[in-house]
Amino acid sequence: EMKTDLNLLLECLKYQMDCPLSQKEALITIYSICQQNSEASEYFREIGGLMFINDLAKSSVHCIVKEAALFTLGIIIESNVYCQQTLCTSALFEDLILFLIKKDSGVNLKRMSVYVILVLVSNNKNGQTYVRDTGCISLLLQLFRTTLSTSEKNPSGENTDPCYQLWSSVCSTLCACVNNPQNEDNQNICCSVFPYAKEWLESCTEPEIVRPICSFLGLTVANNSYVQKYFVSIGGLDALAKVLLELMHDSCLSHSSMKLAVVVTKTLDACIANNPAVGVVLAKYHTVSELLKLLSNETLNTGEKISIILTIGHCTEVCEENQCELLQNNGLPLMIQVLTESQDEELIKAATFVLQNCKQMTEQLSLKLYDNSLSVNNTEELDVQVRKRCLQDYWKKAKEILHRINSIEKEHDEKGVQGEILVDESSVANSEALKSHEVNPADPEMHTERTDNKVCCPQLTSKLDNQVLAPSVTSAARKDGTVNSMDAASTRQTEQRNIPWPVNELQTDSVPQSHSVNGKAACGKNQLHFLVTVFLPHLDQHSFCSEKTEKVRSTSATSSSHKMADLRCLGCTAGGLSLNSRTFTRMLQSCLHRCEHHRVILEAEERYRTELRKVAAADTSRSA
Repeated sequence: EMKTDLNLLLECLKYQMDCPLSQKEALITIYSICQQNSEASEYFREIGGLMFINDLAKSSVHCIVKEAALFTLGIIIESNVYCQQTLCTSALFEDLILFLIKKDSGVNLKRMSVYVILVLVSNNKNGQTYVRDTGCISLLLQLFRTTLSTSEKNPSGENTDPCYQLWSSVCSTLCACVNNPQNEDNQNICCSVFPYAKEWLESCTEPEIVRPICSFLGLTVANNSYVQKYFVSIGGLDALAKVLLELMHDSCLSHSSMKLAVVVTKTLDACIANNPAVGVVLAKYHTVSELLKLLSNETLNTGEKISIILTIGHCTEVCEENQCELLQNNGLPLMIQVLTESQDEELIKAATFVLQNCKQMTEQLSLKLYDNSLSVNNTEELDVQVRKRCLQDYWKKAKEILHRINSIEKEHDEKGVQGEILVDESSVANSEALKSHEVNPADPEMHTERTDNKVCCPQLTSKLDNQVLAPSVTSAARKDGTVNSMDAASTRQTEQRNIPWPVNELQTDSVPQSHSVNGKAACGKNQLHFLVTVFLPHLDQHSFCSEKTEKVRSTSATSSSHKMADLRCLGCTAGGLSLNSRTFTRMLQSCLHRCEHHRVILEAEERYRTELRKVAAADTSRSA
């Protein structure tokens, strides 16, 4: 039935040459049958109908017949590729040029001619070549520049103005001349009208004007670095950025403005895709932040989101200003959200592209900030680095000391250190010690020396999570029977009893090698100096007993012996016993009436243990 109808319609065209209205009606019926029907178009070509209509368009003297014939040719060419190949000749392009340049040709006839050119070059490399070689593309560019008047650059309503429709058709045809397949020669020719396009963008933001121009610009600069550079050089990128800024600053972003903003975004991306360095132009317009705002619009479809994210990626690929703007406007969390929530593969690739830029930019910015900080205050930065290294060295040395101390105590444990404290034996040992170190109480220097030599400092250890902590200070006091000797042994008040000691003050000098087994083997002056300066830098052997000395001074001479007996504790009477840190600490903790001297030591050790536990816990968490 379709074939029969086409045969009859073709006969009607041939025998109605004197009736243009009948021919027009026959042509309308033919294109309605062949429209989007490749089989019908192919059959009409086989019966000679395609060439007959081509000849009719050239030979008819009636304008309405010419227009209808050209439109029917366009429909058939668009529906069937074989028809396109049959009519794609330089002769047809030349005929179409004549229709366009004739002064008596109306706007509709020109528009139908442009439509035929459009379908001839669409997806057809040969057609793109013919349109250039015949000079047809130059004529199209002239129409692009001159078709619209000043008043027509601000259309409104349905855009039924014939001149605007012709201009819109020219824009679409120029897009087909440079794209699909990409034709660099035609792109290089079409860039000659960029200054006009830029001028229109600066003077008008109507969608009817901006949308066709953006489509033409985007396809003309696509994958052509030469054309992209030229467009940027004339300020075209600035014009596009301003249009986007104006659209986004609309108080209430309408749906049409949002869609137009996406079109402008795609054009921006095409302009910088092959030259990411020119993206610096967009930094002064804060384009990246505007794109992030646009991306947060919930009405966007997946394709639009992909276009926006790719544009952000190209903006931030090499431009540090845009990179900083992306980070400052929470672009990184937004990209991660898109990556985790989306199921579209292309969208995930686009988000990954931006995240890769974020990784590179973070590394580059970090290095740059580090270099800048060194240039501004190089000495201070180096000091910080030195302190960090020193702290690591101190920790290493401290661990070595602790290991050695722990090994020594373990040896003493193996020799059978007694855990019980015998008060009677300690009293005898202390009495012998006093006899062996008897001095003149009136000689303060000699008494001070005796005090220093008699102070014993068994080393204490503490274990937390199988780690040996640093030692604290303990000592064994001597037994003294006179008030004068006590006065000479301690001469000043302690003022900084509760000051904590820094870990980085640990030193390795004068490390104790053994414990006191009896009174004669008690720790000497060097060991006491080491432990006091390391762990209690503000408390020495004199200040330990300061408060006790003050109490003694406040008593009368007649009751001195009785008061001294009251001030002595288990730690004071255990000087002759073989003790280590654990047994000595347990002994002090079990004593209900500790002297001021050993109370200070026990409190210092507890503070030390607490601080070391905190440091060990923090170190463990950082290692994890």
